[in-house]
Amino acid sequence: MYSYRHGFHAGNHADVLKHAMLIAILKHLTQKDAALTVVDTHAGAGLYRLDGDYAGTSGEAEDGVVKLFTALAPPGSAKPAIEDVAPLIQDYMELIAEFNPQGTLKIYPGSPFVVQKLLRTEARDKLKLFEMHPTDSKALAANIAQLNAGRQIAGARQDGFEGLKAFLPPPSRRGLVLIDPSYEIKSDYAKVATCIQDSLRRFPTGTYAVWYPVIPRPEAHDLPRRLKTLSNQAGKPWLHATLAIGQDEARNVPGEEARGQGLTASGMFIVNPPHVLKAALTQALPQLVKVLGRGRGQGHTLESGG
Repeated sequence: MYSYRHGFHAGNHADVLKHAMLIAILKHLTQKDAALTVVDTHAGAGLYRLDGDYAGTSGEAEDGVVKLFTALAPPGSAKPAIEDVAPLIQDYMELIAEFNPQGTLKIYPGSPFVVQKLLRTEARDKLKLFEMHPTDSKALAANIAQLNAGRQIAGARQDGFEGLKAFLPPPSRRGLVLIDPSYEIKSDYAKVATCIQDSLRRFPTGTYAVWYPVIPRPEAHDLPRRLKTLSNQAGKPWLHATLAIGQDEARNVPGEEARGQGLTASGMFIVNPPHVLKAALTQALPQLVKVLGRGRGQGHTLESGG
């Protein structure tokens, strides 16, 4: 259970989708004066070096954030691949750029640092972080300590599925929960569904964001369907978006099974989404496919209900 390290995948296309949507949700939720509590159930290490041993070895950021910046914020006088960039993508790129003031992409913020950038001190927003991996939990604590954020951020080496319960509902009755386990353990899919069901009982008005990999596994295929059912049963609106970058044909060997593709698609399921999110994604998703798509199977989906 401790083999997964997000450092290998930092800045990949799935992170682009997840964090762009996370930023859009937070920008909407922080428009109201009341305090907001954000809970990240699987926080990781918080900060990652794109030129370090993990991300540098996997190279997944090259098909994600690096490719996005190269296409939309090219150096010198080169023309961007898209002139009218969607605000959701612009906001994402601006936040990532804040971590790289020298103009070269070396640092990638995980969800904890993405969220922290948008929290308001004056509103007394809070961030609760959970991470079970022993090394990542220690790294997360060290990275958070550098922020000198005081009581605004609290972290724990604890199972996020269980730890979440103590914070629902938050005192202000305003909250966002991000759930994105590694899914290396097959039971994670069922745990996510159970977590959403329990959380909606405890805190029906909260916003819940679930990330999951789109892979040929029955549990992965069934998860969004289960989340739709739970949302509908609770009478809550939902939004479901997927992004697929497709197959890199250059990595295929003629006559042999496709290999070395890594994760090619992921999804985000939001319960109680901001009303502006669907329109923002309608504009942004085709642009993400245009920039990040690399071959057969690329595309996106966007649906909502409730």
